[in-house]
This record gives sequence, structure tokens and C-alpha cells, in this order.
Amino acid sequence: MSIRVVTGGLQTTIQDLGRIGFQRQGVPVGGAMDRTALRVANLLVGNDDDAAALEASLIGPALTFEEEALVALAGADMDATVDGSAVPTWRAIWLPPGSTMRFGRLTLGCRAYLAVAGGVDVPRVFGSRSTYLRAKFGGYQGRALKPGDVLGVGQPCARSRAIAKTLRSDTAAPHVARWTVTTSVRPRYSDDVVARLIGGAHVGMLTAPSRDALAGATFRVSSSSDRMGYRLEGTSLSLRQPVELLSEGVTFGTVQLPPGGAPIVLMADAQTTGGYPRVGEVASVDLPLVAQLKPGDRLRFRLVSLEDAQALYLAREADIAQARATIALNHNGKG
Repeated sequence: MSIRVVTGGLQTTIQDLGRIGFQRQGVPVGGAMDRTALRVANLLVGNDDDAAALEASLIGPALTFEEEALVALAGADMDATVDGSAVPTWRAIWLPPGSTMRFGRLTLGCRAYLAVAGGVDVPRVFGSRSTYLRAKFGGYQGRALKPGDVLGVGQPCARSRAIAKTLRSDTAAPHVARWTVTTSVRPRYSDDVVARLIGGAHVGMLTAPSRDALAGATFRVSSSSDRMGYRLEGTSLSLRQPVELLSEGVTFGTVQLPPGGAPIVLMADAQTTGGYPRVGEVASVDLPLVAQLKPGDRLRFRLVSLEDAQALYLAREADIAQARATIALNHNGKG
């Protein structure tokens, strides 16, 4: 089965859960910005969590499915249609052969994820199919999709075939599943996010007013933000005294403070090390909310303990595991 790209959208790339284990060689983890949306889209079509899917940013693509397909949309709501019929997010959708999916006006969030049963089939580079745009490798020729590209799709597993069987229709119209995942699994996106933050290794270097601002001020996402990092505007933070640090390991969610005083939240394509003070780490459970912010959206931080952040993470993982088990039980798959 193949997918033909009619239009590529603003920036549509192939992403999975990233490259694990290569940071020591300077290779970023990368992968989906909103990993929860990617994982849920995959489980809705019976894929493993890390199957490669499409990530569309701000303006979605138009795609033609040459053969019948089982797909799911998650993340941002981009008013998707299939041959003129509206289709929802967070549900499995069976598409008849020749269907064309288009995306319209962005109504919520920033990035939409399209999973297809079997996963998008491109070569693995450093163990991942994710596109790393800065180095131009992974995904489809290391770049965003453009008109005329043709994407291969892997062989659907038994669970995917069982889901498709329940939705397959003789009509020439898409068929949407009645079931979905619970609301506890779906992030509550907003253009005004309060993200929980663990104090970073260097938070004590901030002045007292800056520590208060970090935990209470409203920042805005700068237009210069990208998959590598979000620059925050609105409140300038300062250190008690100038400091020079050796580069240390950083990760998705690290909040750095450059000399200018405008914090940067490192995102999926973040570098592996950095020399700016690390004043915070966004709790992983809230990274999907931050990932769905677009330029001009608001972001505030609320300090939490490491133990609280870990408990929130485990609760989210339990919800996803329960959703996966329920889908497997109802479609004769193996958990």
C-alpha cells in the first residue's frame, strides 16, 4: 500500500519516538514533538507505539491513499476531511481505495499526527525513521514532504487487520469507529498552558525576583521557535551574578537561560549538550501541551517536585496501557 502526497502542507515530516542511545555521538533523540498523540494514534490502528507516522505542523497536507487503509488522527484539530466528508481526531477511520485526505483550518493545537496501520515504511537511520531536518537524514530523504512523494506502508499486524475488518464498508465513503480512547489519555490542549516544572540544576543561580517570575509569570512563544527549542518572550530572567558553565547534558523539556534573559524550552530536536544554566525541566506529562503551542501562545510554569512529576507520568502510562489492553481485548489482539 502507498500514500501519494498531493500537497505537503507547511511542514509535514515522518516521525516516530526518536533515536535512543546515540546522544554520546552527538545525535539528538528527535522524534515526534507530541509523543502522546503519536502513541495514541498508533494504538488506535493497532500499531506498536513507535511506528512511524506523519507529523503536520500548522498547515496540513493533502494525501491520496492508493488502496484501502486504516488510519487515525490525533493531536491538533486541523479540520480534516476525506473526499469532502469531515473526519474526527482520536478515532480509527477506514478509508476506501483512492481516498484523498485534506486538512483545513487549524482550530486547536499546532501539530496533527496521522498514523496508518502498518506504519510509514522508510529506512531506519540510527535506529529510527524520524526526520531530522537540520542534518537532513531520516524520514523521507531527510526533508519535509512535497507534492509527488510516494510513501510506502508496512504490513498491518493481526490487530490492525481485526480493527479494519470491523470498519470495512462496501460504500465509497470513510467509516469512522464509534469507540475511542478515554479523555484521561488525550492531552487537554490550550493556547494558554500551565506546565508543571521541576527546578533545574541551576535554579538557585536566579535572583529571587526571577525565581518568583519563573513560577508565576506569563511567557509567550516567540516566532523564532522551532522543533529544536521554544524561545519565550514577555519576562526577562536574571542570574545573581555572571557565570560560565561547562556544557552538560540536556533533553526534551530542559529550560535554559541564555545571557539575554529570555528562557528557551528545548524541544524534540534539542541538541545533546548545552552550556547555558538549566533552570528547570518540564514534567514529561506536560510536554505534549507545550509541543502543541504555536507562536504567540501563552505558557506559564508551576513548580512541582520530582516525585509528583513521576507520579503524574506513571498515571498517564497506566491510562495508555489500559487503552491498549482494551483495544487488544476487543479486537482479538495480543496485549
